[in-house]
Amino acid sequence: MTASRRSFLLGTGATAAAAALVTPGSAAADNVVTGRPDPEARRFTLAVIPDTQYMFDLDRGDSAPLKATLQYLLDHQKSENIVFVSHLGDLVENGEKSEIDDIGERFEVLDRRRVGYSVLAGNHDLPDSRTDDQRGRTPYLDTFGPQRFRHSPTYRGSSADGYNSYHVFRAAGQEWLVLALDWRLSAKGFEWARAVLKKHPKLPVILTTHELVYDGADGVAAMSDYGRKLWDELIKDNDQIFLTLNGHFWPPARATLRNAAGNDVHVHIANYQDRYYGGGAMIRLYRFDLDRQTIDVRTLSPWLLGKKSLNPLERKEIELTGPADRFSVPLDFEQRFARFDPPVLPPAQPVSDVLVRGTVAYWRLGEGLKDLSGNGNDLVQTGVLTASDDHHRFAPSHRSLYFGKNGHLTTVDSAPVNRQTFERGYTIELFLKLPADFDHPWCGLFTKLAPGSAASKTGDDPSEPIATLNLAGGGGLQWAVFPRNLPGISTNWGHEMDFGTWWHIAVVNDGVHTTLYVDGSPLLRNPSTPARGISTAGDPWLVGAYAYNKVIEKSLHGWIGDMRIVNRPLGRAEFMRSKAARTSGTD
Repeated sequence: MTASRRSFLLGTGATAAAAALVTPGSAAADNVVTGRPDPEARRFTLAVIPDTQYMFDLDRGDSAPLKATLQYLLDHQKSENIVFVSHLGDLVENGEKSEIDDIGERFEVLDRRRVGYSVLAGNHDLPDSRTDDQRGRTPYLDTFGPQRFRHSPTYRGSSADGYNSYHVFRAAGQEWLVLALDWRLSAKGFEWARAVLKKHPKLPVILTTHELVYDGADGVAAMSDYGRKLWDELIKDNDQIFLTLNGHFWPPARATLRNAAGNDVHVHIANYQDRYYGGGAMIRLYRFDLDRQTIDVRTLSPWLLGKKSLNPLERKEIELTGPADRFSVPLDFEQRFARFDPPVLPPAQPVSDVLVRGTVAYWRLGEGLKDLSGNGNDLVQTGVLTASDDHHRFAPSHRSLYFGKNGHLTTVDSAPVNRQTFERGYTIELFLKLPADFDHPWCGLFTKLAPGSAASKTGDDPSEPIATLNLAGGGGLQWAVFPRNLPGISTNWGHEMDFGTWWHIAVVNDGVHTTLYVDGSPLLRNPSTPARGISTAGDPWLVGAYAYNKVIEKSLHGWIGDMRIVNRPLGRAEFMRSKAARTSGTD
């Protein structure tokens, strides 16, 4: 084994991709692209407006900040993919009709554009805050009761008293439920809320209310007395509720609690009325990213972003960046929602669906060693390998083979693939999962037994295999091949992949250039030097092992699922995973 060559190549540098975030108020952010949000995109934004009461305080307020906030949300509905807006209560200071009428007019801009949004009553929105949701008619209910939302695209219903409502919006190709609850729920209110959840048992739920948690200390949220009642009687036993949002108290804080099902519930408080200009209608943007399994949270004031000149205090309030105001919440959405809405996995595909034009070999590892293409490229086993039901969710079959460092597969001596040179291009595909304790450098995935010297190659190290797809210690891929047109090795490098996760791997050569793909995504370090075909000496291919100078070593530690070899370059849409992946919106 030529450790020196590999050490040199592996140490020549790592490349990182950085995604630049556009800061609101920057020149790029000023190029507003209006339009409707995309309900299928796997990145979307929930906008949250906490207490605006000081802006609507009899003759002491100013509606301009909220007006600017609502216009910002309209202007950025497409660019931020804002799918819903939630107000957390205390819209006004005194619950007076004049105040309620004023803020009601401000929200008409969302009504006219049919933007989905919810509001709820805080203690300052009511004539008597000692009452619960059975209080009867109030100016708040006259303006923000069920009748206001009859044309809303997201509104689905209210409690009989009118003070509690729920909305359903579509984002990331699925439906999400927002439960907007009154400042104080009665027994009837709790019963109604539980009935809503029971009616929609598979929807993930965001619960919004005015009071639930406060800042216990150092930005860590703690339950208020009423919040404990809400937790015990509603949240704890309803696993659908994964995020709660409330205002009322300040400063902002957050915590992660564990419900009765053993799952996390993220509880957040946001309120900025104590800050300059009553908070300036500051908003929270909850940016859901299902592919990154993260919710990114930002806090900013659109009103200040739009001002041409700022006073000394305003300059400090444009965007808040402390740990309680700008943070990320890791959330594996599929795993979190699996208990009440298990993912619908695509069924196993028949072999005929996988045998595309030019298929040379197709193996369903874990189901047998026969070449299902019918071309006679069968495999033989050496050592101990274990069949498993573990599989990539989009794999054509639902089986795999576990390689525990002590076994491998070899194509039979008579296999036609042993002698093929793939002059017009090729595609090599497989599904791969590395265990959490993977620490086995340079183990092979798919390797030619013969060294380069057997094909009369003299460049680089002729003792290296003619072709090999293998793994470095950190789970980084390497495709190294002695092509027909070069005396030495052409090498593609990949990035280090997470352990404990299934990946789709593809090596695609178009007859001139080779591109390495992971989950349908082209990698960076693909050589531009022409590399035509694969040299051959007629020796077998190894699956799950590496060979140096024809000595088999470095068996794989991990799982391999379906494998396919095609004698032409496949496009991403033809990859094994693509049919099911397109259906799920992940390709």
